[in-house]
Amino acid sequence: MLLTTKAIVISSLKYGDTSLIVKCFTQEAGLKSYMLKGVLKSKKGKLKTAYFQPLSQLVIDVNHKNKGTLESIREVKTAYAYKSVHTDIKKASIAMFLSEMLNVSIVEEEANEALFEYLEMAFQWLDAHDQVANFHMLFLLNLTRFLGFYPDTSESTLPAFSLLEGAFIISPFELHSISDKNLTLFKRLLGTTFDALDETGFSGTDRQQLLGILIEYFELHLQGFRKPRSLAVLNEVFN
Repeated sequence: MLLTTKAIVISSLKYGDTSLIVKCFTQEAGLKSYMLKGVLKSKKGKLKTAYFQPLSQLVIDVNHKNKGTLESIREVKTAYAYKSVHTDIKKASIAMFLSEMLNVSIVEEEANEALFEYLEMAFQWLDAHDQVANFHMLFLLNLTRFLGFYPDTSESTLPAFSLLEGAFIISPFELHSISDKNLTLFKRLLGTTFDALDETGFSGTDRQQLLGILIEYFELHLQGFRKPRSLAVLNEVFN
């Protein structure tokens, strides 16, 4: 099936000496993997490796055979040209980290318009703003809405939050629960938006703490979850 669709690059993996396997979340067909044969040695081809950096926003002409094998891309162009995501050290480390998180989080093969629009909007916000030290934490928290385990905030006055149940609870002693300062940080993140992130006042230590909580939350709710290898780099850049 020939199709033109917007796509966001989740990952690209070198295959052999000359090829790439690129995983994209597409607007029209959900998650798809493409084989780009010879792209690493071709100087004249239409498909350039520069297009396939983590989180790149593209428009692709594709041929989907839908047989469970790798698909092919016929043509590609940029849908939104990032000005700083791949060149600013902080934003590039966020992009690397989030592409790894998305790689283990998005598994659905069908289209999800709302999720696609969220990714598109969030990464354009990242590109356009300078103060981004807390971006990845709110991004991950919001992402849980689309993955089906956004925190239930109906009892948010209770003294603890269960990462396992995704809800506020009475006992702070339950396994995989947070309370006291960690709960205060978590609730501060729950109550904010991208535009108000600057006002959260998180320190480097707060960020590390919160990110650890969010990663544990993902780990408890996603089967086969693996901690991103770029986490150490990210922590280093922001501390």
